[in-house]
Amino acid sequence: MRIAYFECFAGASGDMILGALVDAGLDLDLLKQELAKLHLSHYAISAEKTVKRGIAGTSLKISADDEHHRNHPRHLPDIESIIAGSSLQPAVKSASLAIFRRLAEAEARVHNTGVDQVHFHEVGAVDAILDIVGAAAGLALLGIERIYCSPLHVGAGTVQCQHGTLPVPAPATAELIKGKPVYSSGILAELLTPTGAAILTTLSVDFGAMPTMTIEKIGYGAGQHDLSIANLLRVFVGTASEL
Repeated sequence: MRIAYFECFAGASGDMILGALVDAGLDLDLLKQELAKLHLSHYAISAEKTVKRGIAGTSLKISADDEHHRNHPRHLPDIESIIAGSSLQPAVKSASLAIFRRLAEAEARVHNTGVDQVHFHEVGAVDAILDIVGAAAGLALLGIERIYCSPLHVGAGTVQCQHGTLPVPAPATAELIKGKPVYSSGILAELLTPTGAAILTTLSVDFGAMPTMTIEKIGYGAGQHDLSIANLLRVFVGTASEL
């Protein structure tokens, strides 16, 4: 069985997950072809090598036309319609819908509203849709059948968002990580984002130490922070082994 293990020593975000997968061998052009099936426009995806604290990784960037997408506010039913109406594989659709549903449920609890009434703000922007669907599609393209994850490093301090200054982990992130092993080393930054938390807590079958596996590929996805630790997400791709 082909598996992946995400090591979140510096947290995780949607772009870090995609960057790690590309760094581990995911073909960027194939990923773009999959995302084109969403029939979204006014965005561009690029990837480049970067170095964080002496370790090379891939920085994946999604640039979107904010003015265009500002005129397309999205609630959960809108996003579900985009995904369901695409020509993506059924398994990719199912995984993407599950991630967004989990994210919407967390946001609804935080804002005391109905799941279908959640207005996603940053999370509903086109880059988050591409992050989430891209993660599901990228894992499928790599043939990964099961996902494992380390304890989640959340960071500390505060973060600025649509609603103002919020504590880290952000409230939606805190909802998403209930029941999962997490920690903070006191680094003052938002290391684990709501999108990263939604992807990993939805898709991972277990959290903890690396499972017994034969490693074939290792990828590093770069974050946007410059920290005292390397702001990278590491993914190990290989096959499950029996002791």
